[in-house]
Amino acid sequence: MKISDGNWLIQPGLTVIQPVQVFEVEQQGNEMVVYAAPRDVRERTWQLDTPLFTLRFFSPQEGIIGVRIEHFQGALDNGPHFPLNVEQNVNVEINNTEAFAELQSGSLRVRVGKGDNWAIDFLRDGERITGSQLKNNGYVQDSNRGRNYLFERLDLGVGETVYGLGERFTALVRNGQMVETWNRDGGTSTEQSYKNIPFYLTNRGYGVLVNHPEAVEFEIGSEKVSKVQFSVEGEYLEYFVIDGPTPQAVLDRYTRFTGRPALPPAWSFGLWLTTSFTTNYDETTVNSFIDGMAERQLPLHVFHFDCFWMKAFQWCDFEWDPLTFPDPAGMMKRLKARGLKICVWINPYIGQKSPVFHELKEKGYLLKRPDGSLWQWDKWQPGLAIYDFTNPQACQWYANKLKDLVAMGVDCFKTDFGERIPTDVAWHNGASPQKMHNHYAYIYNELVWNVLKETVGEQEAVLFARSASVGAQQFPVHWGGDCYANYESMAESLRGGLSIGLSGFGFWSHDIGGFENTAPAHVYKRWCAFGLFSSHSRLHGSKSYRVPWAYDEESCDVVRHFTQLKCRLMPYLYRQAAQAHESGVPMMRAMVLAFPEDPACDYLDRQYMLGDALLIAPVFSEAGDVQFYLPEGRWTHLWHNDELVGNRWHKQRHGFMSLPVYVRDNTLLALGNNDQRPDYAWHEGTVFQLFALDDGHEALCEVPDASGIVIFRLQAKRANGVITLLADGTGCNWTLCLRNIAQIAGVQGAAQSGSELGVVITPQGNEVHITL
Repeated sequence: MKISDGNWLIQPGLTVIQPVQVFEVEQQGNEMVVYAAPRDVRERTWQLDTPLFTLRFFSPQEGIIGVRIEHFQGALDNGPHFPLNVEQNVNVEINNTEAFAELQSGSLRVRVGKGDNWAIDFLRDGERITGSQLKNNGYVQDSNRGRNYLFERLDLGVGETVYGLGERFTALVRNGQMVETWNRDGGTSTEQSYKNIPFYLTNRGYGVLVNHPEAVEFEIGSEKVSKVQFSVEGEYLEYFVIDGPTPQAVLDRYTRFTGRPALPPAWSFGLWLTTSFTTNYDETTVNSFIDGMAERQLPLHVFHFDCFWMKAFQWCDFEWDPLTFPDPAGMMKRLKARGLKICVWINPYIGQKSPVFHELKEKGYLLKRPDGSLWQWDKWQPGLAIYDFTNPQACQWYANKLKDLVAMGVDCFKTDFGERIPTDVAWHNGASPQKMHNHYAYIYNELVWNVLKETVGEQEAVLFARSASVGAQQFPVHWGGDCYANYESMAESLRGGLSIGLSGFGFWSHDIGGFENTAPAHVYKRWCAFGLFSSHSRLHGSKSYRVPWAYDEESCDVVRHFTQLKCRLMPYLYRQAAQAHESGVPMMRAMVLAFPEDPACDYLDRQYMLGDALLIAPVFSEAGDVQFYLPEGRWTHLWHNDELVGNRWHKQRHGFMSLPVYVRDNTLLALGNNDQRPDYAWHEGTVFQLFALDDGHEALCEVPDASGIVIFRLQAKRANGVITLLADGTGCNWTLCLRNIAQIAGVQGAAQSGSELGVVITPQGNEVHITL
C-alpha cells in the first residue's frame, strides 16, 4: 500500500503510529522481546493513553532471524500457515546493553537501538546488510477503508538489486516495481502471477520471507526509492531475514526452511507432447501424433491428455468421455507398450452438469458461502464449484478418483488452475478466507502429490503445476502458464522462469511454441531450442496442435536434434537436478545467482546458466541474431568448439539448429551414450569432455544413478602441462575427449571426427596421465 505522499506527507485518510523508543527488553527463552513506544515514555505521566508495540526477535534456524511486530494480540488466528521447518533450541546469543539489545544466530545478528537511536539493524559478521531506521515501520489506520495495517521498510544499498517474489513476467530486477502477492490467472503478459511467493533476495546475499499467506503489498524501491516496503492488513507483521552470504546460500537456507524441491524422475526430463487444449482429438488423433513422431525419428517420452479427456461442462469429475475414448484403460496399455508415460489434466473445480455434482454438494465437499449456500459462478464451467480441501473427507474422495486413474495407467497429473479462489466463503476448517486464497494452491498440489507418493512411489512422483504458494516447490514440476506465440512472450516466459528459480523452485517448464495463437515456424523452432534447454520440455498449445510437422519439415529436424542432445546430456542434467533437490539452487539459474560478484550479471534476463557449467542464450529473432554476455574466463561452444573470452558481450547469428550454448572453463562434462531416452544407465559408455582446463586447476564430474546418488566420479587435474585423471567408482565404461583447439595444439594423435575435435583416450585403469 502507499503510505507516504512524497517525502514529507502521509496519504489522506491514514494515521501512522510508529515505534520510536525502547521501553523494556526481556529474554523469554530463546526470544528477545522488545517493548517499544511511539513517543518518549520515560516519565510516568507519558505512559498513559499510548500504544505499545511488542517486537519479538527469534531464530527458527541458524542464520535466519525472525521479527514479529505486534499491535493488538487478541485477534483470531485460524490459519492457514506456511509449512515452515522450525528447529528447536537453535543456538542464539542475546545481549542487552545500555545502548542496544541484540540477538545473534550464526553469522547473522539483529540489533535494536535504544534511547534516541531507534533502529533495527541486521549485521553479518559485524557489517550491516540491511535494516530499518526511525519511522520506517509501524501501524497504519486507514479511515478510507476502515482497515488497519502494519508495515516495514528495509534499506537498499547503492547498487543493490532485488529479485524473486514468485514467478513474475515483468522485469527481472524488482527495483521500481509495486507487487501484490495475490494469485491470479492472468497469463504471462501482465503484472499478475500464478505463483506469488512473499520472498525476495538481493545481490548483497540475503533474503527476506514475509510470513503471511494473505496478500502482502511490496513497494520495491518505489514509494521510498532506497527501501523495500512491505505491508499486511491486521494487527501483526512477521518476517524473516535469511543470511547467505551468497544468493545461492540464501536459497539453500530458504528451502531448508520452507521445503526442498523433490527430485523428479528421470523420464520426466524427456519430451512431453500434448493433445493441446480445445483441439479435436480421440485415440486415432493421439495415435497419429505418436506414429508421426516415430516415423520422423523424433524421440517422445510423455503423452499428455488435456481437458477434453472428460466430457465438456463436467470438469473435473474424472470420468473419461466414452464418445472419444471408449476404452481408456486399453488405450493407456497400448501407449505404455510403446514406452510412453501418461499424464492427464485435472483442476480443483467441478461443473454443475456433472452427475456427481449433487452428491458432492450434499456431502459438504464443495466450498460454501458464509450463509451455507454453495459458492458458484459461470466462469470456466457453468455453475462451477470448488472442492473444499480443508475437508478431510473431500480430500479422500478426490484422492480416490486420482488413485483409480493411476490404477488405470496414468503416471502423473497436470494440476491446472487453483488461483481464482474466492474470499467471500466459509471454509470447512474455519480458515481465514484471505489467507486461503493463495495457500489453496499449496494444499491442492500437496494432495495430488501425496496420491502419487502413495501409488507410484516418491521417486516416480511428478506434477505439472501452474499455481503455487510458499512450500509448493516441494511438488515439482511447475510451468509458466498461458503465453502467446511470439518472441516477446517467449522472453517474458524466460523472465518468469528465472524469477521462480530465484524464489526457491528448482524445476520449471513452459509451453514450447506458445499457448495462445499459432506461432510462425521460425518462432516455433527458436522456442523448441530454448524449451529443450529448460529443465522440463513440453509441446503444448491452445487451439492448434504443436507437433513439429504442422509447422515445416525443418521443425522436425530441430526437435529431433535438441531432444537427442538433451538425452545425451542427462548424466550432467540429472546431477544438476539432484543438486537442486539437495540445496534448493534451481537448474535454470539467473546469471546473478551464478555470478554474484560480476555486476554485469545483475540485470541479465535473456540468458541463464543451466546448472553449474552450461550458459544458454535463447535466440529471440527470425534472422538468428543474438547478443549475450560471458562472465570472466574461457568459454567453449558445446558443439561448435569455438572458444570465446569472457568479461565481455558477444554478437552472433545462429541457424535454427544452433544457439549460444557455452561451457565454462575447467569443466569436465559427461555425455551419455543414448540419444533416444532420458532414463538409461548414464555410467555406461559415457564420454567425458574436458573444457579449457587451466594449469593449476582441476575439474570434477559426478555421474548419478536414477535416484540421484553419485555412483561414479572422474577428476581431472592439470599441473605443469600434465593432466592427471582419477576415477572413483565401479562399473563405468568411459572415454575422454579433450575439447578446445588451443588446448590440444601439438598433441600427438589429435583428430577431428564430426563435431568433436580432440584426443580420445580409453583408460584401462583408474588413473591416466596426459602430457600436453
